[in-house]
Amino acid sequence: MYYGEIKNCDIADGIGVRVSLFVSGCRHHCDGCFNAMTWDFEYGRPFTEETENELLEMLSPDYIDGLTLLGGEPMEPDNQRALVPFMRRVREKYPDKSIWCYTGCVLEDELLRESTWRCEYTDEMLSMIDVLVDGRFILARRNISLAFRGSDNQRIIDLKKTLAQGNTITLDLD
Repeated sequence: MYYGEIKNCDIADGIGVRVSLFVSGCRHHCDGCFNAMTWDFEYGRPFTEETENELLEMLSPDYIDGLTLLGGEPMEPDNQRALVPFMRRVREKYPDKSIWCYTGCVLEDELLRESTWRCEYTDEMLSMIDVLVDGRFILARRNISLAFRGSDNQRIIDLKKTLAQGNTITLDLD
């Protein structure tokens, strides 16, 4: 897996102060995407053990609330295969920090059912995510007044509650 950028002290991509990892590779190709350069699976730098260690160090201060995964597309199967072992390390070292994930996939249709997005790591990855922002960016539905998303079709899902209860629980942050 490659990544395009790491942001330390990010306040735009989730509640609180976060470390954000922008992975490379995305097949959605949403019109108006703010990060189209990350569609290329080899954009940026290789995601290595050294990268993981740097991210873990960035997560260490008490004022950092958690990790955000975005891109590109974290739910690309090849990206899931690289992210899940890293997420295990995050959960082990920082069990009280939250993990947010942005995906163009729709939870019920593409991540919880058989689809090209699911792989042997999908269920484990979903189990480690606290908040999932799902749905493709739709330029015609763009709304800059929304918290933590770009278009009004996208949802901010409390994934822990959703998986536990079996129905989608969204957070209303607007």
